[in-house]
Amino acid sequence: MSKTRLVIVDDHPVVRDGLRGMLTSQPDFEVVGEAADGEAAVQVVNSLVPHVVLLDLRMPVMDGVKALLAIKDANPQIQVLILTTYDSDADILPAIEAGASGYLLKDCTREELYAAVRATARGETVLAPAVAARLVGRMRAPAEEQLSLRELEVLQLVAEGGSNSDIATRLHISQATVKSHLIHIFGKLGVSDRTAAVTAALKRGIISLDQ
Repeated sequence: MSKTRLVIVDDHPVVRDGLRGMLTSQPDFEVVGEAADGEAAVQVVNSLVPHVVLLDLRMPVMDGVKALLAIKDANPQIQVLILTTYDSDADILPAIEAGASGYLLKDCTREELYAAVRATARGETVLAPAVAARLVGRMRAPAEEQLSLRELEVLQLVAEGGSNSDIATRLHISQATVKSHLIHIFGKLGVSDRTAAVTAALKRGIISLDQ
C-alpha cells in the first residue's frame, strides 16, 4: 500500500507526540518528520517533501502563515492542513489566502482528523464546521462590512495596544496609511473610535486577543 507521507508542525512536544501516535496507528499514514516552529518546518518540508503537512498557526521564530507561504512557494504540490485552536477571521483568512488546503480545529475527533488528512492528500478542501460557517457568513455579509486582510492586521495590532506609529513600523507603511485604514475600519464596523472598533470586532469574532 502506498502511504501518505506526513510532517507534523507544532510548538508543543506533547501535541506532536499525540498526533504522531494517532496518525501512525493508521496503515496508510507515515509520519516522516516533525518541527517545532515555522522556520524549522520549512527546512524539514523542503528536505523530506511529504504529501501533507499538518501545520499549527501560532508558533515561535516564524508563524504558520509565513511558513505556509514559504512551503507553497518552494513546493506548490504539497498539501497543507492547518490544525489549530484558533477560529477567528484574523487567523482563518490569512491561512486560506496563503494556500492552505484545509483548516481543522484541535477539538476534532480522531476520525475527523484521519478523514481530513486523507481528503487533503487527495487535494480536496477540508474545513472544520465552525470555520466553514465563518467563511460562509463572511461571504454573505454586505461588502461594506467586510474588512480586508490589511485592515484585519491593523485592527489586530490596535487590539494589542499598538499606536499608529507602532503599527506603521510593524507593517512597513506610513502613519497616514494607518489612519486611512482605521477610517475605513470605523466605517465598515459602524463605530467612531479605536476602542469601539476593537470591542465590535471581538464580539463578532473578527479578531482575537488570545495570542
